[in-house]
Amino acid sequence: MWIPFAVVAAVVLLPIMYVILTYNTLVALRNHIRDAWGNIDTELKRRYDLIPNLVATVKGYAAHEKEVFERITQLRAQCMAGERSVQKQADESQLVDALQKLLAVVENYPQLKSDRNFLKLQQELVNTEDRIQAARRFYNGNVRDYKNKCQMFPSSIIAGAFGFESQDYFNVHPSVREVPDADFG
Repeated sequence: MWIPFAVVAAVVLLPIMYVILTYNTLVALRNHIRDAWGNIDTELKRRYDLIPNLVATVKGYAAHEKEVFERITQLRAQCMAGERSVQKQADESQLVDALQKLLAVVENYPQLKSDRNFLKLQQELVNTEDRIQAARRFYNGNVRDYKNKCQMFPSSIIAGAFGFESQDYFNVHPSVREVPDADFG
């Protein structure tokens, strides 16, 4: 009598337990993605805070490079206002391009290249970019794990049934992948 009851209980309880475990895993992965995006946001804000100081320092030496400064200021404002989206990624890529142009302008000003404040700001920017890259890798790793869970059978059935939506990777614009020559020494 106990054997049929145990079989029925296993047949009923195991699928229910699987659904619960899979659902909880998907929720945890989604929360990891949100947390990882928060880390990216923190590092991007750090970059946004450094930019005005960097621009002000360069401006003192290269006042006639007004176009570059205005573009960076405009892109910084756009990026700060944007939410996580494909457009934000595009804005971030444009901002990085503009910052690379700003650093290229520095090449024409030997006094600036040796300015202690500029060198400190430049080092902070490099450190911040490294931290953004690490946060982006962490975010994209979480997105990958979440996508795998949402797309692989049988967890894809549970993800679809409970409305778990796909997440996008935080991609880097191809021009940002090129390593600029940033030797100011």
